[in-house]
Amino acid sequence: MANRLALFDCDGTLADSQAAICVSMEGAFEDMERKAPVRGDIRRIVGLSLFEAMRVLVPEGDEALHMGLVERYKDRFRTMRQNGLLEEPLFDGIAGVLTQLDEAGWLLGVATGKSKRGLDGLLHTHGLSALFVTLQTADGHPSKPHPAMVEAAMAEAGAEPETTIVIGDTSFDMVMARSAAAHALGVAWGYHDPAELLRAGAQAVADRPQDISTILESMI
Repeated sequence: MANRLALFDCDGTLADSQAAICVSMEGAFEDMERKAPVRGDIRRIVGLSLFEAMRVLVPEGDEALHMGLVERYKDRFRTMRQNGLLEEPLFDGIAGVLTQLDEAGWLLGVATGKSKRGLDGLLHTHGLSALFVTLQTADGHPSKPHPAMVEAAMAEAGAEPETTIVIGDTSFDMVMARSAAAHALGVAWGYHDPAELLRAGAQAVADRPQDISTILESMI
């Protein structure tokens, strides 16, 4: 019997990172002497790798502009962390859900558009690092919704598509899951609305973190 794997997105699913992301993005555009996107547009690209996010936000830009924005964003985010200004709180109830799933025999993983350094820092801050058996980040994979992160996570965890559930807040997560033939569970507290998640392939949408465990058990 293959292992059961609950593979979580990070920003917008585990942690509320939107303030840090929006401030860093606005600073990156300011540094490049460009008008910053509105925050609603910034929130919609959360989950994509940085380069792909810049392509979406500035479709008329060239590769040099997109790469410049990426580097400025990283600089801004790094400065926030170094100055102790980075706040990425967990959503209420998430820590308990992760512990509950771990105790029920689920293997836990993360598939995120964050860098490995950023993800490691967040998990360490909240004391969650030991719970996860596989961490897939933008550093080593194509951007979501490409299925590479899910496929790598399943290989590391000894799981199969039919025993893997991707939990995320964006349509990118849902398409990624279905492209890997895995199950897809949306969450209602992130950056894309439930109707959009369902259109993108979510088999269900959790209204609260506390609903995740029950829904996962019903799916596999």
